[in-house]
Amino acid sequence: MNVTIIGTGYVGLVTGACLADIGNNVLCVDVDKRKIDTLNAGGIPIYEPGLSELVESNAAARRLSFSTDIEASVAHGEVQFIAVGTPPDEDGSADLQYVLAAARNIGKYMNGFKVVVDKSTVPVGTADKVAAVIQEELDKRGRPDLRFSVVSNPEFLKEGAAVEDFMRPDRIVIGYSDDENGREALAAMRKLYAPFNRHHERTRVMDVRSAEFTKYAANAMLATRISFMNELANLADRVGADIEAVRQGIGSDPRIGYSFLYAGTGYGGSCFPKDIQALTRIARENGQTLRVLESVEAVNDEQKRVLTQKVLDRFGADLSGRSFALWGLAFKPNTDDMREAPSRVVLDTLLRAGARVVAHDPIAVDETRRVLQLDFADAPALLDRISFSSAKDPLEVLADTDALIIVTEWKAYRSPNLERLKALMKSPVIFDGRNLYEPGVMKEAGVIYQGIGRNSR
Repeated sequence: MNVTIIGTGYVGLVTGACLADIGNNVLCVDVDKRKIDTLNAGGIPIYEPGLSELVESNAAARRLSFSTDIEASVAHGEVQFIAVGTPPDEDGSADLQYVLAAARNIGKYMNGFKVVVDKSTVPVGTADKVAAVIQEELDKRGRPDLRFSVVSNPEFLKEGAAVEDFMRPDRIVIGYSDDENGREALAAMRKLYAPFNRHHERTRVMDVRSAEFTKYAANAMLATRISFMNELANLADRVGADIEAVRQGIGSDPRIGYSFLYAGTGYGGSCFPKDIQALTRIARENGQTLRVLESVEAVNDEQKRVLTQKVLDRFGADLSGRSFALWGLAFKPNTDDMREAPSRVVLDTLLRAGARVVAHDPIAVDETRRVLQLDFADAPALLDRISFSSAKDPLEVLADTDALIIVTEWKAYRSPNLERLKALMKSPVIFDGRNLYEPGVMKEAGVIYQGIGRNSR
C-alpha cells in the first residue's frame, strides 16, 4: 500500500520505518527542512534502538522516502497518518494546531478517497475536528464530492523499545465511523495491519471516540501505578519497610502483576505528563474532576524531589564545595529524551545549592546540554559547575566525588566494581533513585546506601 506519514518525530518515524519494512511504499513528510535533509543524508534526528538500521535498509530499498512537498505527500498515500506533536497548551490541554494544519493540507490537495489516521495522541472528539477541517477545505475548492474518513489509531510505543512494540504489538486499536466511508477505511486499515495479525488477532475495533479515549486511559492507568508505588515507597522509608519486598509480595497476585510497580524518582518523557494533564483538562471541560489523576500528577511532581532531599538531609542545604557524580540523564534507558526527565530537577537543585556535578549518560549528553540552556536561562553561570561524560566506563566520573546519585537505570550501572568505586570517591555514598542495588550487599561492601523505600531512614 502507498502510505503517507505526516510528521517525522518519534511516532511518525517509527511508524513509517516499520510499515516500510513489511513492504509498504512509505513517504514521510515534514515542514522542518533540516530534519528532512538529515534523514535524506542518512542521519536520524532521534535515538531509538534499531531505528537507524531500519530507516537505512528501507530507504536503500526505496520503500521509504522523505520530503517537504506537502502536495506530493497527499497525492502519494491512500492512507494518510497524522503523526505530529500535540504539546501541552498553557492550560494543560493538548495543542491541536499541528494536527489541524495537517488535516487542512489534506483537504487542500486530495483528489481521491483518503483514509486519514489520527496517530498522534489527541483528545476525545479530535477526529470530528479533523473531519470538519478537511470538509471545509473541500467545500472551498468546490469538491464536496471527494470522499474521506477519519480513523483513530493510537500508538502504544515505549521509548527504548518502540520498534519491537510496533513490529510485535500486543494490541492494534482502530476507531472508525460506522458508515460507508468508515467501513471502507476500516477495510484499508485491516489490510495495512494484516501482517501483524498472522498468528492471532491483535486488532481491537471500536468507535472513534472510544479509541481516542483508550490511549489516555492506558497512560493514566500506568502513571497511577507508578505514583501509587512511589507514595508507598516514601511511607516504607518512614516505617522501616522494604518496598522491593512489598512489590514482590503484591506483584505475585495475578490481579495486580509486577509491571509499573517499581519505586523511583517519578515518571517523565513525552507521554505520561502531558496525557495526564490533558485528560484532567478534558474532565474539567465536561464538568468532572478526576481526583485520582490530579493526585497522581501531584505525587509525581513531588517524587522528583525526593532523591535530592535525601542528599540535602545528609550534606546540608549549602552544597558549596561538594562534588557529586550523576549516573543517568534521560528520563529512561535506551533513549535521549529529556522531556520532563527527573534528572533536570536533580540538577537544578544541586547546582542552585552550590554543588559541582559530573554527569554520565551513554546517549543523552548532547540533548541535556540543549535543555539545560533553557532550564538555567536565568542563571547560565551555574552551568559552568557541571561537566558531562558518555564514556563506556561510568566509574570514570566518580573521582573525588562526595556521593553518587543514580537517576536512570542504564544497564552499564547495574554491576559496578564496588572496590574501585570506593577507591575513587571521597566517601562511598550512593543515592539510588532506581533501586538498582540490594541494601544488604551495599552495607557488606562498606557503601553507605540510600534507595527509594528500601529501609533507608
